[in-house]
Amino acid sequence: MIIWINGAFGSGKTTLVTELHRLWPDALVYDPELVGFAVRQVVPVPTGDFQDLRLWRRQVASMALGLIDEYKRPLLAPMTLVNPQYLDEIFSELREAGATIHHFFLSVSVKTLASRIDAQTIVAGDPEHDERVRQWRRAQIERCVAAPMPQGTVVLDGEAPTDVLAKQALHHIGVSPVR
Repeated sequence: MIIWINGAFGSGKTTLVTELHRLWPDALVYDPELVGFAVRQVVPVPTGDFQDLRLWRRQVASMALGLIDEYKRPLLAPMTLVNPQYLDEIFSELREAGATIHHFFLSVSVKTLASRIDAQTIVAGDPEHDERVRQWRRAQIERCVAAPMPQGTVVLDGEAPTDVLAKQALHHIGVSPVR
């Protein structure tokens, strides 16, 4: 089982996954962004967005399936994935291999997203790089907010308290919190 937490940058995906993991410690936290960081170290990314690389999309699915197969535990995946073709590509590969996917999208206002992004430190110790990343994330807000989500996506109010969101998500998938 894969619980994919989607939403714009600054929507609270990682915070929600942290809370879900606290309430459901048997799940593994799998951040597909780490796959992108690894791929980017090996090959150039002409567009600047590693999601544009077919290799990244294939490796995200492959790693998820490998983790499930090897450890027999559910995955919690926080990842902004708003290109419908890329989302379909990854989710189709996962489903074809037999994985169950619960897809949640955190809906957050443009104003709140901008405020959260401005408040984040993304690249500690390198203020110039940190600002470039924040600018890139702010530039993605409209695209992320307007992205069409596939049928079956559960939209959560990303401005609600994290503990409430975590309980809603667990209830939706039929898992009782451990704590």
